[in-house]
Amino acid sequence: MLSVIKKIGYCLYRIWFYILVVLPILALLPFLVIFTLSEKTYSQFFWMARNIWANFILYGMGCFPVIKREQQLVKGQSYMLVANHTSMLDIMLMLKVSKNPFVFIGKKELVKIPLFGFFYKRVCIMVDRESLKSRTAVYRRAQKRLNQGLSICIFPEGGVPEEHVVLDQFKDGAFKMAIAHSIPVVPMTFYDNKKRFSFTFFSGAPGRLRVKVHKFFSTDQLQEQDKAELRESVREVILKELKKEGQ
Repeated sequence: MLSVIKKIGYCLYRIWFYILVVLPILALLPFLVIFTLSEKTYSQFFWMARNIWANFILYGMGCFPVIKREQQLVKGQSYMLVANHTSMLDIMLMLKVSKNPFVFIGKKELVKIPLFGFFYKRVCIMVDRESLKSRTAVYRRAQKRLNQGLSICIFPEGGVPEEHVVLDQFKDGAFKMAIAHSIPVVPMTFYDNKKRFSFTFFSGAPGRLRVKVHKFFSTDQLQEQDKAELRESVREVILKELKKEGQ
């Protein structure tokens, strides 16, 4: 009986999450549409996504961000933001961490999510990892956004790893791009997102969402051939932190 009650609770928690995702989008729909008509108004869209949409979801789920920083982001500076990827809450939590407007680079499949996908397609840089043409186009679009003073966010595992994997291998893209554009790489460790709202259906619970923003990796003196060393150095920082937590 207790097991059945817990499963019902997990189902309701999942349903509540999707309600929280959709409600602020519906409430703010006219403003969101207007702010996505032009790249010039992206900062206004980002402000609403960060301060209204993300807050509504995280606090509505009973998930409270706790952010520890070893180094501060500088206003007006562009960065490559990277973190481990375990949950749909990763998107909202990343928005809370960075006041600097940034653009997500993510997989095109998310476009299929009703309503959310409409805005995802308009404001994010989508990539089809199976298409060389798509991957090449990503670099051009990222360059344009960086020239506008924005940052870029990539989850370098390239997707959510299997449940038993602490941290999957990183793809080259984020690090190649950071070196090409001479922007610092900002590693972050998301400790609790898997526990709070993983992709396992019968799981999840309210609580803290701890984040550690690690010291940045400078790319000023690096060349493209250094991308593998940079990739592994960044991954080791996050992996070491996760292992300290016994994950």
